[in-house]
Amino acid sequence: MFGLGFQEIIIILVVALLIIGPRKLPDLAKSLGKAFREFKHATDDLKQNFDLDALTREETPAPSKKPSPADTEAQQTDHKETA
Repeated sequence: MFGLGFQEIIIILVVALLIIGPRKLPDLAKSLGKAFREFKHATDDLKQNFDLDALTREETPAPSKKPSPADTEAQQTDHKETA
């Protein structure tokens, strides 16, 4: 977990217990857990939206450019001149 060993985690928990106190530590842990859960849900939703967007882009063909009437006339005149 974040490259921390068991001893480092224990030291962090003891320092947190001393600074925050035993009464407020469970409330803090609960609110941190909720925040991490909400963050994970938000990132999962964002990832799902990106995946869905990528799928729709792959399945939808690129719109073909229809030649304008002026382009068709120019091609026809060029073709007549060369013939």
